[in-house]
Amino acid sequence: MTHWFHRNPLKATAPVSFNFYGVATTPAATKVCNDLRLSRTRLLELFTDPSCNPEMMKNATDLYFSLLQGFILSLDDSSQECKLRYIQNFKWTDTLQGHVPNAQQDAVFELVSMGFNVALWYTKYASRLAGKEDITEDEAKDVHRSLKIAAGIFKHLKESHIPKLITPVEKGRDLEARLIDSYIIQCQAEAQEVTIARAIELKHNPGLIAALAYETANFYQKADQTLSSLDPTYAGKWRKYLNLKTCFYMAYAYCYHGQTLLASDKCGEAIRSLQESEKFFAKAEALCKEYGETKGPGTTAKPSGHLFFRKLGSLIKNTLEKCQRENGFIYFQKVPAEAPQLELKANYGLVEPVPFEFPALNAHWTPETLAAFDLTKRPKDDTAKPKPDEEVKPLKEPDIKPQKDSGCQIS
Repeated sequence: MTHWFHRNPLKATAPVSFNFYGVATTPAATKVCNDLRLSRTRLLELFTDPSCNPEMMKNATDLYFSLLQGFILSLDDSSQECKLRYIQNFKWTDTLQGHVPNAQQDAVFELVSMGFNVALWYTKYASRLAGKEDITEDEAKDVHRSLKIAAGIFKHLKESHIPKLITPVEKGRDLEARLIDSYIIQCQAEAQEVTIARAIELKHNPGLIAALAYETANFYQKADQTLSSLDPTYAGKWRKYLNLKTCFYMAYAYCYHGQTLLASDKCGEAIRSLQESEKFFAKAEALCKEYGETKGPGTTAKPSGHLFFRKLGSLIKNTLEKCQRENGFIYFQKVPAEAPQLELKANYGLVEPVPFEFPALNAHWTPETLAAFDLTKRPKDDTAKPKPDEEVKPLKEPDIKPQKDSGCQIS
């Protein structure tokens, strides 16, 4: 089953030369700086390379982060911070707030900002793969795994590294808890979409599918509520997506719950459940139109035209007609005025983030290498310090619009 996911833009950053002339006093120290510059440049190139895969991304991130750790970690495992932590200024934009960057002279800020982009890359890789018209079972597993990895990275940044920043995170910025939490929950919800598609394809019990759909809808609703206090100028489009996916999976839940009720000879209740499914589907359809008309950061698409959306509409219509026919011929049950309460709990298929840790310190970082950085030789007039309000050019991202859907499903 082809999926469609909303994606916010990648964070953009200013180039960093890591040129510490006079400060790096030995060839080993200069080599570490050169390696940092080259590995950072390579990682940024991979973010927008359509041919990049998770193995290439992991190799590039492990190299850069293992080198960057030398600016953060103490070599003797003490609690004392590294003397190089504040030697370099870094500038990063936000996914929602345009091209005016935030600048901090702090290697931890670089670690969490680049880590954030790595997590975003995994979500974008999953989106490109999920939008293919001929997605295979192995590719579906890659989508599922990539979304769980992304959730794990976001979670690790929030719990272990963002609290270490010296400069408090501004409200509405990427590294703020509300945004990080929304990204984590969205990744979990989208991974569960893959699980639901697989369960439908393998004709699993309708009760399990209904429960998974209900849990997924709740995930999307929670992500939306987390963003509710943000400025709609920035978060409006993203919230429309979360709203429409909430309604879409509530429609799924009521549809499959109706099938479960019918199988239990509760035809009247099944009809009412399908009618509720129709209502949520109509809400999702209206939100699709609103999403397409809402300005703001993120992908441009018409989700109501995609097969994943149209198929559910047909399923609801056909299942409701079947229930109404059965009730007219066999059951003759009254249709309740109130929709059945969904108290569904999935015991299988729920998604948890994959635990993430940054790589260990690169072997090139030795006590001798660190000692070779002489901070007394830094220029007193730091003219290289960037201006905080200077614009950083956005990354040129590959087209992540879903491809034309042929109707193929995950097999």
